[in-house]
This record gives sequence, structure tokens and C-alpha cells, in this order.
Amino acid sequence: MPLPPTVRVKLSSEAAESISLTPVVVQDLAIRDLLEHILGVTGKDEARIGELLLRGSFVSGASRFRWQGWEPDRDDMRTLLATFPDPDPARVFAPASCVRAVLQGGRRPIELPREAVAHKGFFRRESFWDVVMGIAAAGVPGYASYSYREKCDRYVRELERADAERIRAASQAVKFSTLREQIRAAAYSRMELFVPR
Repeated sequence: MPLPPTVRVKLSSEAAESISLTPVVVQDLAIRDLLEHILGVTGKDEARIGELLLRGSFVSGASRFRWQGWEPDRDDMRTLLATFPDPDPARVFAPASCVRAVLQGGRRPIELPREAVAHKGFFRRESFWDVVMGIAAAGVPGYASYSYREKCDRYVRELERADAERIRAASQAVKFSTLREQIRAAAYSRMELFVPR
């Protein structure tokens, strides 16, 4: 069956709670928007995408999407999928375009959104974000993949002990005390970097 321009989707919460009554929201999603959500789970796996469209259900994060399933026309699906970006290992990391970094290696990842840590306080030459990007760029992060969920190219930079110490020392510039303490206390050995395309 050809891909429809829109799909009537029922959205409900999959939040793990003991007893939860959450409303089901019904909305018409453009087929491209539905595929964008599915790509965040499957990547460009045509067989898996076709299987989910036929089943008419999938879970993304805390949301369950349901619709009347159908067997998609593979050529139509391939044509639409071609309009989405592909991973491109030739793309070089661009610190000025990076929007988020994630410190990993401890018990839980530490999220560093640029807008939360780029504030430069009085009498400071550089922000915490400037230090993180300097460390990231100095080590030439390796290309990891394209994240359809984030709509970003994802890079990974392994951290040396000295890099982690510099990050901890620079954390005094972070204005959010909880985040500042996480950065100081956690053990991390790598950094994921996200650059929108």
C-alpha cells in the first residue's frame, strides 16, 4: 500500500508507575513525522520499519504510538527514507556547532547542554562550555553515528585523566550547584558530543 500523507495515531504514556491513568491523545501525524519517530528507534533498517508500520505500534521513550497498521509499499518507503540524513563518518567535529556533551563512565551519564553551561561569569575568560569544547577539539573526537532521535551527528572523545581533572577544575564556573557537584564527584572516561545537521 502506498504511504499515506498522514496517519491517525493514538499516543499514550508508558511511564512506569504503580497505578496510572493517563489520557490517550489522538492526532494526525504526517507520515514523515511518524517515520522520524520510528527512525529514532530503528535507524534506517527498512525491514524493521516495514514490520513496525504493519504492526501499528511502537514505544519511544515514555510514549506508545498506535495506529491502524498496513503493509507499506517498499519503493515509497525507500524514497521517503532517502530524504533523511545518513551517517557520514567523513564529517569532522565542529565545536562551534556542538549543542550537547555527555560525560560517561560513572554510574550515570552527566548531561551538559550548551545553554546550561555556556554562561561566562564576571572576570572569567572562558565558560565551562569553552573548556569542554577545547578538550573535545584537542583530542579529535571520532565519528560514532547519526542519531535520528537527536537529529545530530554523534562523536565520541576518550578522556585522559588530565582531561577529566581539567573538566572537574573548570566546573566551578557551572552556576547550577547540583550539576557542578555531579561533575566534581563522578568518574568519567569518555565524552559524547552532539552536532545538529
